Amino acid sequence: MLFASHMTCSSFYRPLFRSGIDLNVDKKFKNLSIFTTPATMIKQNKRRLVSSPMAAAAPVKTGGCSPLKYYQEVLSAARANFTQEITFQCKDKDISLAKALLHISTEYEAFIAINREMDANSFQNECEGSEVSSEGLDLSQTESTILAGKNIEDWLLELDVIAKEVEVDLISRDIGCHLIEVLEAVNSVLFESMGFKRSTVVDSSCSYLHSVLSSKCGSAILLSIIYIEVCRRLNLTIVGSCVGEDFLIWPQTETPEELFKVNSGHSLFGIVNGRCVDNPKSKASDLNSNSLMGLDIATNRDIIGIYLANLIRLHWKRASRMTRGLMLTSPLRPVHDDKTDGSSIPLLRPQDLRLAIMASEKLLILQPHNWALRRDHGMMLYFMREYGEAVQELSICMAFAPEEEAEILEPFVEKLHLLRIESSWEALGHKGHLKVT
Repeated sequence: MLFASHMTCSSFYRPLFRSGIDLNVDKKFKNLSIFTTPATMIKQNKRRLVSSPMAAAAPVKTGGCSPLKYYQEVLSAARANFTQEITFQCKDKDISLAKALLHISTEYEAFIAINREMDANSFQNECEGSEVSSEGLDLSQTESTILAGKNIEDWLLELDVIAKEVEVDLISRDIGCHLIEVLEAVNSVLFESMGFKRSTVVDSSCSYLHSVLSSKCGSAILLSIIYIEVCRRLNLTIVGSCVGEDFLIWPQTETPEELFKVNSGHSLFGIVNGRCVDNPKSKASDLNSNSLMGLDIATNRDIIGIYLANLIRLHWKRASRMTRGLMLTSPLRPVHDDKTDGSSIPLLRPQDLRLAIMASEKLLILQPHNWALRRDHGMMLYFMREYGEAVQELSICMAFAPEEEAEILEPFVEKLHLLRIESSWEALGHKGHLKVT
């Protein structure tokens, strides 16, 4: 079975959810060390993230705490471990794509568990005479079961097992280790023996690495990452790049013309990337050895960023499902015609909106100077009615944004200031209504 790797990856390089690709958004800041903005410091304090590598890698303490407190600790530790894995103090080649994505999975599962515990506690509190209880949860076992019954090392072992299966396949067929034979064996094991396939409907179950390794059904970007990780364990380096709406991968080679030579009806490039290479509507069909050399090779951090951008898109779409046509930037354009007060904010699904914000926070660690990403992050906070943090993020965005974009943001940020004052007024118990004009 050929590997189809079509996906939406242009959102990583451009302002999210808008047309047009800007490949130079983050170019001038590419080599700068990561920095912590005042807004991200606030977020870190809220989550009690640990910045030191030793502390970030420390195991979560489970003794004597409630399930809710435990999951909150897991969530904080997962974010810290993700930050440690992708920190700019590490060489890009030393970053493990699988480990970084499993930290993202852990944070996701901890967040879902927190919401589940809060719902259960609320239900128990509503029952007359009942008390909140932690019975039925063995805290000593939770760390190893939060990711579908396995810990991160177990899931990394799953990738090792796939690579071993490829080696067994090569030995059983008594063939050499020529590049085309290795890639054919990887395809045979992944997509025939083990049954990995691309999901026709993108949802949470096919968008987190541990779920895909379990169900064998995933999004295109995750199948590409699994392919890269398996080949890495076979000492075969796979590189990739965004081409239009596709993220294409191929084996690293000094003779790219070899990738396009047709053997048994398929080229090496076609074996790895599948049907999109033959699709005339795809830009991948126009590639040759010369144009391939002109592509920007995605770093490990870039690939993680592409994955996170797709995750933001997924959860935003789910959050705004009941409000057709709503874009993150929708409130910005009619700012002079719309009253832009709290009552005008459409109702969104809070859990998915929060998951989109969490993915955006992690992407901002990778791209702190991406003004469009920071604008979109600020707008999600606005939709979450977190006006104070929205003002901070959008104010930082204005410092990086082009002048025309800053002019659009300025009146909106001023109104957010008033919304923040009004919500503070109401929180203090004052009666009456401060009109936002």
